[in-house]
Amino acid sequence: MFFSSLGKTFSLNNETLIMGILNVTPDSFSDGGSYNSIDLAFEHAKSLISQGAHIIDIGGQSTRPGHEEVTLEVELNRVIPVIEKISKELDCIISIDTYRYEVAEAALKAGAHIINDVWGLQRDSGEMAKVAAKYNCVVIAMHNQNSKFYEEDIILSMKKFFKKTFEIAESNGLDTNKIIIDPGIGFGKGYEENIEVLNRLHEISFIAPILLGVSKKGFIGKDLNLSPQERVEGTIAVNTLGVLNGAKIIRVHDVLEHKKALSIADKIIYFKK
Repeated sequence: MFFSSLGKTFSLNNETLIMGILNVTPDSFSDGGSYNSIDLAFEHAKSLISQGAHIIDIGGQSTRPGHEEVTLEVELNRVIPVIEKISKELDCIISIDTYRYEVAEAALKAGAHIINDVWGLQRDSGEMAKVAAKYNCVVIAMHNQNSKFYEEDIILSMKKFFKKTFEIAESNGLDTNKIIIDPGIGFGKGYEENIEVLNRLHEISFIAPILLGVSKKGFIGKDLNLSPQERVEGTIAVNTLGVLNGAKIIRVHDVLEHKKALSIADKIIYFKK
């Protein structure tokens, strides 16, 4: 399976792709404030690529639990200069992590190739889908909801959510073959829901290719009472199981460690006689 987006092409046929996280925010739960200048962000992107990242996911608005929404102007000022510099000086695929269509369009103009929307095209009235259709770009659509309560089976609820995402895409001219889905671990889900979704991940793999974003999240540290910085091994374990369960892309902070682990896992998963 191949994806083409704004001059970049990538395959999901032979290896798990690694998306490196680049938060240019002061308050992200794991690395907030570490890369909130253009030069620091650029150097970190360069490091992530050298470690094996296929995609750099740039975000200027924290979506951690309890986050405070920043203004459109602030988000634009955080991400656009970074995207411009990286797109000009580094050879990589760039994803913009935003739920604002205005930021998405500005990012695509600045050199980004993928929209990563934590509301799965459902936060506005089709405006994000229209932007994606206009640029014919790949969209990562994440499952999300405001509460952790589900009136029905959680996987059934997710299937209905993604059905709506695809309907919005179609009605706004976006090629649905450009959509990658994200189960939204940690978003609108508690500990038990996260574990169940991961256990049943294969049940949604028929919808579209899956991106899995679990890096250092709270449920990984819960049982052992680990801080975000201590959750690397747990993250690798969850991501490896996720790949075995159907995930094609993983979104992580620790690229090098995952590259090493997945170089072995992929040999088994994609083994051909």
